[in-house]
Amino acid sequence: MFMDDKIKSGIAMVKVLESWGVDHVYGIPGGSFNSTMDALFSEKEKIKYIQVRHEEVGALAAAGDAKITGKIGVAFGSAGPGATHLFNGLYDAKMDHVPVLALIGQVATGAMNTDFFQEMNENPMFADVSVYNRTVMTAEQLPHVVDQAIKQAYKYKGVAVVTIPVDLGWVDIPDTFKSTASDYRVKNPAPDIEDVDAALKLLKDAKRPILYFGKGATGATKEIEEFAQMYKMPIASSALAKGIVPDNNPAYLASAGRVATKPAVEALKQADLQFFIGSDFPFAQYFFNPDAKFIQVDIDSSKLGKRHEDDVAILADAKKTLKLLIERGEEQPSTKWYQANLDNNKNWHDWIKKMADSDSLPLRVEPVFKEINRIAEDDAIFTVDVGNVTIDGLRFLNMNPKQVFTTSGWFATMGYGMPAAIGGQLSYPNRQVFSISGDGGFAMVAQDIITQAKYHLPIINVVLSNDSFGFIKAEQDDTHQSHYGVDIKDADWAGVAQSLGAVGFSVHNKEELKEAFDFAKDATEPVVIDVKIADERPLPVEQLVLDPDQFSQDDIDKFNKAYNSKDLIPLSQFLK
Repeated sequence: MFMDDKIKSGIAMVKVLESWGVDHVYGIPGGSFNSTMDALFSEKEKIKYIQVRHEEVGALAAAGDAKITGKIGVAFGSAGPGATHLFNGLYDAKMDHVPVLALIGQVATGAMNTDFFQEMNENPMFADVSVYNRTVMTAEQLPHVVDQAIKQAYKYKGVAVVTIPVDLGWVDIPDTFKSTASDYRVKNPAPDIEDVDAALKLLKDAKRPILYFGKGATGATKEIEEFAQMYKMPIASSALAKGIVPDNNPAYLASAGRVATKPAVEALKQADLQFFIGSDFPFAQYFFNPDAKFIQVDIDSSKLGKRHEDDVAILADAKKTLKLLIERGEEQPSTKWYQANLDNNKNWHDWIKKMADSDSLPLRVEPVFKEINRIAEDDAIFTVDVGNVTIDGLRFLNMNPKQVFTTSGWFATMGYGMPAAIGGQLSYPNRQVFSISGDGGFAMVAQDIITQAKYHLPIINVVLSNDSFGFIKAEQDDTHQSHYGVDIKDADWAGVAQSLGAVGFSVHNKEELKEAFDFAKDATEPVVIDVKIADERPLPVEQLVLDPDQFSQDDIDKFNKAYNSKDLIPLSQFLK
């Protein structure tokens, strides 16, 4: 490489993307993005351009990509509507703390500030969603700005935005820029022994301890299970951390809140000590015992004490902390508390199995997930949309740590599941990928089934059709409102899928259900399984009416009749 060697600025920028391991990007071409499209075409053997049919789908696919792989996802939009369509996916990435790069087209530098066609002042538009937000001013700085953008997206686990005036990408610049990708390092802190010993003392004195983990505990499956067993703690997690501990662990209760299970909600309200590791659960004040002792582990000091007053705060990596706790801890005897939670969890799973074998029509949702679990491979990826389907996915998917569960967590945008599946299948072409959506969320992005067909992505798209925005309908019930705006018109999603190049199944009973999933198991092209299910509210575990010590038998009977929950036993009864 010599000083007089030249390279198009746009191509130099694309080579920076390559150096950071980017191998596909999502978007729709536009006039203001043509120089970057030209550069992508010149490097098409190394970076694949994925043509989506809506920029929102591209941004959601990039966010899903980042959640599933841990690598930066990249989406782009041209000036004007192409840029504004990205916001939903970018806010999802921001609020779930994953690295995404958004490349934004802009009119040529000579036309800027002249009220030109589709010209917008894009920089302030993206200020809130981004951790890094720059407009490129010269051709020479384009590769440098993109290099810095990716680094900042990784560092702050968020969205980096680079706006590129269209004329700059075609300018010849010296071919001297070197990416900093190979120099980037991440080193998470180790725990202080004094903090670890203080935590162990509290644990030893606790009567009803529980371990609660979030996505920050990814990769620490063995340590979580071993430490929880050592101190006889039931285990709960955030919904986003599903799969880190296998669902067949008898002590794993899953999540609290509304996207939750009965055992986790009950245990967290009654625990007298909570070991809170790698999470920023926003509903702690509603579902955690406010009087419980609180031990918190996080690599981000700003998270310590944020959700609950800490008795011991440990600024450290989750896995390193758990290893030291195990090394310095002592095996504790089993307790009535621990056994009661195991029994309560078994009762819950027995109830789920009974519901999964139901022959009622219209179909309940549990038999659908029984079929998903039946054909799911050991390293399957599940991208789950937002609404009642999120509750169902959390409760009924039987997962192991080799599998992946992802949804739109904090932003909770409907329409996430199907685009995220595109990202997952492109990054892992040899793994089985399911998108699981309600009919409301699926309708928002259904056009991009054609994207799955175009790139021959064998995604299994499950649509749970109940002709209702069920999650919102339940909120209207809880606030004593009339049902308004929550009924939606039925659609033949199997027929839509066929017209867009996928294979479609319309399912009304268990025989059709089995036939559809038998086909999907070995499919080599996208499949859409539209299951017509009953419009029934998932069991509201956040407001159970089961405990005879708290409710009248008449109230319990009414609750059981509404939710088929007569076989469920409250935790309080196991503790007696």
